[in-house]
Amino acid sequence: MTLILLCGAVAGAGVWLLLSRSPAFGATAASELARLDTQRRRGVRPSLVAAEDDSRSLRFGTRVASYLNARGIELPAGIRSDLSVLNRSVESHLGSTLIAGIVGAFAPAIALAPLMFIGAVSPVLPLWLAILGALLGMVVGQLQLHSEAVDRRRDFRHVVSAFLDLVSMNLAGGRGVPEALTAAAGVSQGWGMVRLRETIENARLQGVTPWAALGRLGDEMKVEELRDLAAALALVAEDGAKVRDSLTARASSMRQRELADSESRAQERSQSMLVAQLLLASGFLVFLIYPALSGIAGL
Repeated sequence: MTLILLCGAVAGAGVWLLLSRSPAFGATAASELARLDTQRRRGVRPSLVAAEDDSRSLRFGTRVASYLNARGIELPAGIRSDLSVLNRSVESHLGSTLIAGIVGAFAPAIALAPLMFIGAVSPVLPLWLAILGALLGMVVGQLQLHSEAVDRRRDFRHVVSAFLDLVSMNLAGGRGVPEALTAAAGVSQGWGMVRLRETIENARLQGVTPWAALGRLGDEMKVEELRDLAAALALVAEDGAKVRDSLTARASSMRQRELADSESRAQERSQSMLVAQLLLASGFLVFLIYPALSGIAGL
């Protein structure tokens, strides 16, 4: 059994070295330029991966991303939108997912290693548990990413509603659309306003209209309110439509929707607390009734 484990470890190390030294996993100059050009077309702020972080997970993710890009494989749109909301790179997500899968694969083997050495557990069981652990680790990483993105997207919608009010007030003050957007995005240092401000500044540097850049940001983050704002501002700039009242109404409707969503989530939590209290009460009743029942039954 020990010889089998040693042979498996040596084989796994050889496969890992082969994959890590493969040219397909190396980032060439052409692939890096293509990645930066893709980010520029999408309106994402270009950043060098080496300057972003130097962690081991990011290096693993960079190799996996280069391997997938070389074969034309892309992540699903839902995962990419969640990453855009959290302002995370694809490389860091792939690296963290890979590490979670590796930890999930080796955890059962490490936990059951003493039992395998004494012969109490068959080596086949840790193998199946390793496969299930790897899948579970990657799935948990995706679920955690989606949960964080949902909470952050909800906060961003609240920021967009305040941004709508600020843009409406700046338009009422006689400012043009670009000046109104810049002034509205510069009133706060929160992450949502900073994201809007960076998008507007990048649009100016790239030579595109700010509302078009905001519309792209809404598409990437799956925030419909931001896309509606971009469409309304495009009407103002192109047709001279008076949409100040419309922006104010949109902001008010967004706040009402957020209030209704908060009330529904509070009711759900109240229901879950009620269920927990009922379970505790049922357990307490069973604890009180069991002695009498056992005495009657003669147990």
